[in-house]
Amino acid sequence: MEESVRQGIGALTLFAFSSENWRRPKSEVSVLMELFVSALRAELGRLNENGVRLRIIGERTAFPKKLQRRMAEAEEATGANRAIVLQIAANYGGRWDILQAARHLAAQVREGRVVPEDVDEQLFSNLLSFPDLPDPDFFIRTGGEQRISNFVLWQSAYSELYFSDLMWPDFGTDAYREALADFARRQRRFGLTGEQVSQGAEGAAD
Repeated sequence: MEESVRQGIGALTLFAFSSENWRRPKSEVSVLMELFVSALRAELGRLNENGVRLRIIGERTAFPKKLQRRMAEAEEATGANRAIVLQIAANYGGRWDILQAARHLAAQVREGRVVPEDVDEQLFSNLLSFPDLPDPDFFIRTGGEQRISNFVLWQSAYSELYFSDLMWPDFGTDAYREALADFARRQRRFGLTGEQVSQGAEGAAD
């Protein structure tokens, strides 16, 4: 987190608990819930010291009431911070995100607030979990897995992907810097050719 602030990164999203993780053994889920509560309490001071605004995305109503209260309290306590937005995805899934947006949109159409002809990408994006933030530029997956595992599916359409064999607890500052250096060497095309991107950069320089 501190390294993200030093690097000037405006938003960082971490996948803490997916909507599929409820299928794990109950004892493991229970431990994860307690760890979540403890972490929110223990990290609050450090978040404020670093100017971190905490936001939790996902369907939180499935969590114990105690944890829901901790989430709301931590978000409120860091709400004025501006250095970086730290999003914790909890009981989150990319398909859930798209589905809940589609349901909200269908309700608006049914109520006559939106006509189908007006539905476009921007209107749909505004109903997703974090419409006020830009789409992620960089997607880091640790643990040797080479898949995105139902994470921010819509928003990561043009994210640069980076896979590390390191497990998450071992993915420290040096590994993070190495990943960011790899990202800095890449050319972001967004559907264009490399030549078009280069010409656009030259035109901007002129």
